[in-house]
Amino acid sequence: MNPRPPLPPFTEETARQKVQAAEDAWNSRDPERVSLAYTEDTEWRNRAEFLRGRSEVVEFLRRKWARELDYRLQKTLWAFTGNRIAVRFVYEWHDDSGQWFRSHGNENWEFDEQGYMQRRFASINDQSIREDDRTLLWDRESI
Repeated sequence: MNPRPPLPPFTEETARQKVQAAEDAWNSRDPERVSLAYTEDTEWRNRAEFLRGRSEVVEFLRRKWARELDYRLQKTLWAFTGNRIAVRFVYEWHDDSGQWFRSHGNENWEFDEQGYMQRRFASINDQSIREDDRTLLWDRESI
């Protein structure tokens, strides 16, 4: 695989670049695009679901975005060291009944020497919100 810069060990600047690249990819809601940032044998824990490999990631993201409609995400760098980055995030979405949610969480990321994420551990909490309480309000086309 070709290197996927920026590469570890991370500086504050390069860690922020990785976080922004992840935010941009996830906001595309394109499972194949998102999966390319991960190693072929990536390991994930997302809530109570455990995934291994890009193909499981793609299937997971397809299910996620079929259920979490009009998804909008913001990621913020929390900490970094060597080949690891910790991120706080918030995203908003609605279900097929029109109920809006704000999901908050933390992710721990570990990268290989080529800059691909080999491990992703996410803890997430959901909060029901009213549509007029939304704060992540940009057009998908602007992403």
